[in-house]
Amino acid sequence: MLKEFLDPRFFLQELEEVSRKLVKGMEVLLTLPEVDLEPTPKELVFQEDKMRLYRYVQEGPVTCPVPILICYALVNRQYMMDLQSDRSLIRNLVGQGLDIYIIDWGYPDHGDRYLTLEDYIDVYLNDAVDHVRRASGQDRINLLGVCQGGTFSAIYTTLYPEKILNLITMVTPIDFHVTDGLLNVWSQHMDIDRMVDVMGIIPGEFMNVGFLMLKPFQLMVDKYVGLMDNLDDPATVANFVRMEHWIFDSPAQAGEAYRKFLKDLYQQNKLVKGELEIGGRRVDLKRITVPLLNIYATEDHLVPPASSVPLNDLVGSKDKTLYAFPGGHIGIYVSGHSQKELAPKVAEWLQERCAGKAAGKASKKTAEPGRAAKKPSALKHEGAAKRQPAKGGPRKAG
Repeated sequence: MLKEFLDPRFFLQELEEVSRKLVKGMEVLLTLPEVDLEPTPKELVFQEDKMRLYRYVQEGPVTCPVPILICYALVNRQYMMDLQSDRSLIRNLVGQGLDIYIIDWGYPDHGDRYLTLEDYIDVYLNDAVDHVRRASGQDRINLLGVCQGGTFSAIYTTLYPEKILNLITMVTPIDFHVTDGLLNVWSQHMDIDRMVDVMGIIPGEFMNVGFLMLKPFQLMVDKYVGLMDNLDDPATVANFVRMEHWIFDSPAQAGEAYRKFLKDLYQQNKLVKGELEIGGRRVDLKRITVPLLNIYATEDHLVPPASSVPLNDLVGSKDKTLYAFPGGHIGIYVSGHSQKELAPKVAEWLQERCAGKAAGKASKKTAEPGRAAKKPSALKHEGAAKRQPAKGGPRKAG
């Protein structure tokens, strides 16, 4: 083998093969049509400021009478769950007969720097929940939270337990002081006050660099080497382009919301301690008594299992399921194993708990959007230039 490796003809053959792939790869890239993203049909049903609420088109029979609202994280785009037709958790869930709504948080700009966690949870998320309740005629709906959106969903369910029938969390950080992941460790030392006071909003590019540095070789070197081996395969190149598009499509973060999330959760771990307050109300996870399906990824480097698993011990639910998915933070949505196993598992779990629970019409007392708490849009247009950063705590909604 060593003799073959030292043979100049070996190097010439390798060089010829690499050159062939580069030429073919350039042809593939130049002729590659625009890749399809979010292929599952959906309709815009509600909008408030930059937040949009979509409902996926259900062409087959509905197997669960209670709709499910998906709350994604603020730090990435929700179409990771619907990246392409053959790697779409959304498409598979719709195929299982679920009636699905999803929140698109949009792209915050400098006009949103004073938005707080209260705005996102008490206003935007709450108004989305109320819209789904009214549209479906259900007093309570199913809520599925992903990553940071799972943290939001757990918090929301403690504050509005009368509106949620079942809670599902996916790769959700709960205990922020575990040391299994670098993100938790790094966040302890961030001067978030200075960052927000100087920048106002946290740029998406800044967030991206941080995520890439968690696995620098794999995310900045290895994947491109792997692409070289398959540069002449149009399907592989198209998949790569889709993933790169999602990775670098990073929204900025509203400064005050980011400040509170980092300080209260990552740095002070207030959610686990029972000390977190939203709009002056203490968030007590024991108030979650609805059925819980807590899904974590065994190889997750962003939200390690040790951060997600404690939720089951902290809630007051008697019906709670802990589900370990063999994969990583992204693989839970796009891997072949996910397509075969995860969507059927979620659908089966929900169908068992929704059977016979086609609840009565949503209460007539359901607040109109924005009435449960003062809309952030109103505050933004009432002399934004006069407002100062919330040094004594974030603005309370309501």
